[in-house]
Amino acid sequence: MTTRPTLLGYVRADALSCAEELAAATDSLALFASTEGYTLGTVYTERDAAESAAFYALLDEAKRTEVRAVVVPSLQHLGAVGAPAGMRQQLEFHQARAVEAR
Repeated sequence: MTTRPTLLGYVRADALSCAEELAAATDSLALFASTEGYTLGTVYTERDAAESAAFYALLDEAKRTEVRAVVVPSLQHLGAVGAPAGMRQQLEFHQARAVEAR
């Protein structure tokens, strides 16, 4: 039996309009992982984008483990619209790539 690689998830609650959208976004990450042959690990939900505590916890897990990809509902979840490169660059620095669950 082959072990599926683990994929972490990241969602910014402020990029969504309500709790139902947050639940749907999390479900879309799980569906993407399953469809693409991954096991979905921890889904980090950013409640306060100004502090980025969930993102830094995700980076810590990526550094400690063999996780090499992070799935997001859209690249908008990795920063302000039009400027997602900073967070993506931090992921890439730790050998993890960002993928959209589209």
